[in-house]
Amino acid sequence: MRLLILLIRVLAGLLILVTGLSLFESNEWWIRIWDFPRVQILAGLVLAAGLSLWLDRRAGRGIAMLCAVAAGWQLYRIYPYTPLARTELAFADNAPGAKGACFSVLSLNVLESNRDYPRTARLIDRMRPDILLLMETDRGWADALTTQLARYPHRLERPIGNTYGMILATRLPMRDGRIETIAEKDTPSIHAELTAGSAFRVIALHPRPPIPGQDTEARDAEIAIAAKRAASTRLPVLAIGDFNDVAWSHTSQLFKRVGGYLDARIGRGTFATFPARTPLLGWPLDHMFVTPDFKVRDLAVLEDVGSDHLPIHSRLCLTGKPGTNGTPEPVSNEDRKDVKEVLQDYREERRDR
Repeated sequence: MRLLILLIRVLAGLLILVTGLSLFESNEWWIRIWDFPRVQILAGLVLAAGLSLWLDRRAGRGIAMLCAVAAGWQLYRIYPYTPLARTELAFADNAPGAKGACFSVLSLNVLESNRDYPRTARLIDRMRPDILLLMETDRGWADALTTQLARYPHRLERPIGNTYGMILATRLPMRDGRIETIAEKDTPSIHAELTAGSAFRVIALHPRPPIPGQDTEARDAEIAIAAKRAASTRLPVLAIGDFNDVAWSHTSQLFKRVGGYLDARIGRGTFATFPARTPLLGWPLDHMFVTPDFKVRDLAVLEDVGSDHLPIHSRLCLTGKPGTNGTPEPVSNEDRKDVKEVLQDYREERRDR
């Protein structure tokens, strides 16, 4: 029993510690990774609090109280991505003005080392999206999906064998399509103007994640630059991709506010896409943000096709007016300061390199 109580105390202490670390807006990878498992940490805190009250007569109440405070913070961060919260993006079942301006989007990080090409090919054949974004695509993936990609008259392809290759294929008319390197070498992003009834911009991102030896300056800078571009255009914007960042992180929320985006997941669920084998314990790394000119007919995470990510699919309607959508959160002076700091940190990190 003593050993069990000791283990519960250690567990509670570690969970409280990593909750505290997540409060710091640092670029260090060993701090930023605690943005990701907030749901799992919340569940662990609730379990540790319950076991402490039940078994630890000596320190149980104090430990449970500290766990409750930490759990409250974790719940506050993930609450918008639960069905208890109010939705901010309307579903367009019979949206006035949506007729003839709707299209489908399929986004998937294929996992470069995954060589089960036929499962992804069958998924594309079945869904037949109007916009297809594939990430981690090397030359092997580009060659294996030649038949599927040939159905799309407009394509932007950068197959790279470093897990950051990208392919964007679309049936929608395209102009000003280009592949850029915003922040990190050999880490492309895609930018294009498409037309579905009227013109809109699409931004596709796949920045590098926080891992040992790799902090988040470049990732955060890429996300911030993309947000500023969205804010500067007069067109509606669709931002998609594997951001290697969870929806509730400070960086993703800053991107959302600066870009003037809405998120269909708010008030509906996390729509976790990684890791594919355990979606109930997973994180929402694959995103679809839209400006208020869009409505969403549906949004779904699809079946496992052999990658470590699950595909995400949506049908969007470009209505040209906010209608019943919520209003994007305003950009504060603090947000503008944060963007400047993100870009400054990135420039300093590049100089140090």
